[in-house]
Amino acid sequence: MGYKLVSRKEKPDNTVVKVGNVIVGGDCLTVIAGPCAVEDREQYIQVAGYLKKLGVQMLRGGAFKPRTSPYAFQGLAKEGLDILAEAGRVTGLPIVTEVMDTRDVEAVAGYADVIQIGSRNMQNFILLKEAGRTGKPVMLKRGLSATIEEWLMAAEYIMAEGNSDIIMCERGIRTFETHTRNTLDISAIPAVKHLSHLPVIVDPSHAAGRWGMVAPLAKASVAAGADGLLIEVHPCPNEALCDGGQSLTPGNFAQLLGELVPVAEAVGRKCKCEAKHLVKKSII
Repeated sequence: MGYKLVSRKEKPDNTVVKVGNVIVGGDCLTVIAGPCAVEDREQYIQVAGYLKKLGVQMLRGGAFKPRTSPYAFQGLAKEGLDILAEAGRVTGLPIVTEVMDTRDVEAVAGYADVIQIGSRNMQNFILLKEAGRTGKPVMLKRGLSATIEEWLMAAEYIMAEGNSDIIMCERGIRTFETHTRNTLDISAIPAVKHLSHLPVIVDPSHAAGRWGMVAPLAKASVAAGADGLLIEVHPCPNEALCDGGQSLTPGNFAQLLGELVPVAEAVGRKCKCEAKHLVKKSII
């Protein structure tokens, strides 16, 4: 076994990652939500305010967007970071955003409360080291073809830099199946929790690639022991510049939160959300 610091043998007790007043890995389910990419200031601030009312604990949004096509929307970069920071100030919620390049680590760390390492960079070891040195909590997404051991080894790179605030994020892996964008590996949740002390959250949006599958995958993840969820929410998915097909509308997201409450309670977790009285409302 090449990993030591992230191993359950090294630390029998679960690691709890604190992000401001938010705890990931505790008794409560942590819900992180927002558009895939920051597209527009007014839109993002509006969405952030709505998510705050629902009880979401952290906001997500990409300022730098790694895309398969070089011609696709690549994010607003510095402008996007400014918008994220403003949304964080307005709502009081921590911000999660991705860093793609070692040259941007310092800048992103100046804005983000949690630095996300995307699946394409899971084994970018230089980037992992730089992110670890910031001292900021790091969300590490599983690579699209990575084994669980390779994923844990990537986390070891971060922790070897003295940073133990790591959140593992399962977002689906590549299989022969083409109906979904990726195949969500539900078994990875209990597997990582058995092998490691780090908290595990799930991104059902990227796993499915289809908004209609996000809710059942989210509920299955919570039932399997996930510590939290990372979900894409967009006010007008059909007009989204990035991943609209897998984004929930605000109304659909509110409905999902309401459905998550009994699932979370069934596995001994609390779900702090105020979805029930907002399900039928819209921010549009």
